[in-house]
Amino acid sequence: MTETAPHTLTLADLAAGRLGTGAPPVHEPYWWAAAPRQKTDRPALPSKADVVIIGSGFTGLSAALTLLDKGRSVVVLDKGVPGFGASTRNGGQIGSGNQKFRVKTLIALRGEAKAVALLREGTHMLDYIEELIAREKIDCHFRRCGRFRGAMRPAHYEAMARDMEDLKRVAGVESFMVPRSEQYTEIRTDRFFGGSVLPQDASLHPGLYHAGLMARVAMRGGAIVGLAGAKAINREGAGFRVATEVGMIDCSQVLVATNGYTDSLFGHLRRRIVSIRSGLIATEQLQPGKIEQLMPGGRVYGNTNRVFYYFRAAPDQDRLVWGGRAARFGGLKAYSHLAEDLLTVFPDLGHVGVSHVWDGTIGYTYDELPHLGRSREGIHFAAGYCGTGVSRATYFGHKIALQMTDDPDGKTAFDDLAFPAFPVRDVAQLAVPFVERWYRFRDAMEK
Repeated sequence: MTETAPHTLTLADLAAGRLGTGAPPVHEPYWWAAAPRQKTDRPALPSKADVVIIGSGFTGLSAALTLLDKGRSVVVLDKGVPGFGASTRNGGQIGSGNQKFRVKTLIALRGEAKAVALLREGTHMLDYIEELIAREKIDCHFRRCGRFRGAMRPAHYEAMARDMEDLKRVAGVESFMVPRSEQYTEIRTDRFFGGSVLPQDASLHPGLYHAGLMARVAMRGGAIVGLAGAKAINREGAGFRVATEVGMIDCSQVLVATNGYTDSLFGHLRRRIVSIRSGLIATEQLQPGKIEQLMPGGRVYGNTNRVFYYFRAAPDQDRLVWGGRAARFGGLKAYSHLAEDLLTVFPDLGHVGVSHVWDGTIGYTYDELPHLGRSREGIHFAAGYCGTGVSRATYFGHKIALQMTDDPDGKTAFDDLAFPAFPVRDVAQLAVPFVERWYRFRDAMEK
C-alpha cells in the first residue's frame, strides 16, 4: 500500500503552508469513519424525567448509566448531533489524571495529605474506565499500552526522573526512565533527550467508546435527544423546568455536563471555565510495518514543552494521529504547526499524505483541576478536565451521579475543593491565544 495517493496534500506541504498543492484532507475527526455521527430528525422530547442531563459527552453518558442503574429516568440533551463535541474529537489517550502538576508542585499548592488523596484518586479514574468498558463489553480498542513522554531538553529528563520517584512514593504509580542512549527501544527519533514511561496508561478509540456508551444508555431506557439545546433552567417547586429548542421538560434534578462547550445558560460554570481549542491531524496509511519501526514501544506519546504535542498510532490502521493546540482561525493553516512538529520527530515522513484534520474544545479551570458539585441554585455539574478528559470525564460522570442519589460511594477527594472563578472570565478567554504564543516563544527560546 502506498503512503499517499497522487495529488494528496502531504505533511511537508501542510507544514510549509503550501495548501493548494494537493487535495485537502477531510475536515472531520478520523474517529467518525468507524463511528459516524447519527444525523436524525429531531425526536419528540419527553415531558418529564427524574434527571435531565445537558451534554451528551463522556460525562453525561457515564452519569446517565449510573443514574439508570439506580432506577432514575434520564433524558440527555444536546444542542447538536449527540457526540459532536470533544468526546469524539480527542486523541484517545488515557492517563491516570496526574498529568497536570508535578508532585512537589501539587503538594506545595494543596498540602501533602490532599495532594496524596488527589493523586491516588487519579489512578482510580483509569481503573474505573477499564472496569466500565469490560463490564459493558464496549468494543473500543481499549489497551493498557503505556505512555512515553519525551524530554525536550536534558534538564527536563532529570526533572521527570525526580517526579516519577515522587509519584511512586506518594501514589504507588509505577514508571521507569529511558535514557537517550536507549530511547530507540521506545521511539525511533533523535528529537528527545530520553523520556519517562508510565506503563499503565492506556488508549482507546474515542468514537467507538462514545458510541458504546450511547448504546448502553439506550438499552437501559435512557433517552438521548439531539438538536435540542437547552435555553433556560428554571426552578419549579422542588424541581426544575428546562426550556429547550424543541419544548419544555420537567425534572427533579439537572446535571450540566458541557465542559468546554459551556455557554451562558449556566453562568456558575461558565465563569469558571475557559475554552481552549485543541487540533489533531491523521495521516494516510503508512507502509505495512512502518508504525512498528517508528514506535516499537507501541505506546501513546507526548513531550515536555509548555505547549506540548501528543501522538499515537491509530488503533485499527497503520497511520499516525497527532494532536496539540490549534489556532482559532486560519482554516487549514491552523493545523500547519502540527505537521511541522510531527516532522521534527519523524523527518522522513514529509511525503506522507494527510487524510483528516479536526479540532475540539476543552475546558480549562483557573486552578487547573477538575471539579464536580452543585451550585447554589441546586444544579449539579462536573467539568474542567484541562485536556485529560477521557478518564476524568467518565469517572466524574459516575461520581456526580452517585452524589445525586445520595450514595456515599460518590465521595471524592475533589469534593471540598473551592472552585474559583476567573477574575475577569471574558478577558481570560480572549487572552488564551496570546498566552499560548508566549509559551511557544519560551519553548522556542529554550531549544
